[in-house]
Amino acid sequence: DGYFYQVVRQCRYSSKDLQGIEFIDSYVFNQAEYIRFNSTVGKFVGYTEHGVKNAEAWNKGPELAVELGELERFCKHNAPIDYSA
Repeated sequence: DGYFYQVVRQCRYSSKDLQGIEFIDSYVFNQAEYIRFNSTVGKFVGYTEHGVKNAEAWNKGPELAVELGELERFCKHNAPIDYSA
């Protein structure tokens, strides 16, 4: 009884040269993904009515710049740790 909210951040590596890294930030409410940022696409994409509205707003605001920096800050910074595991 209640609500389920989750943010899932992923770094997907296709090679060790750090060129093929993809950062994905997914927002989930009640087990349904409603919005996602994908560094390959370079913007937020909404999957529900609420997600589409948020995506439009976030793609015009400071949220987009923050997400674009996460590939460098979060994925590339942690790549040596992930590769060694």
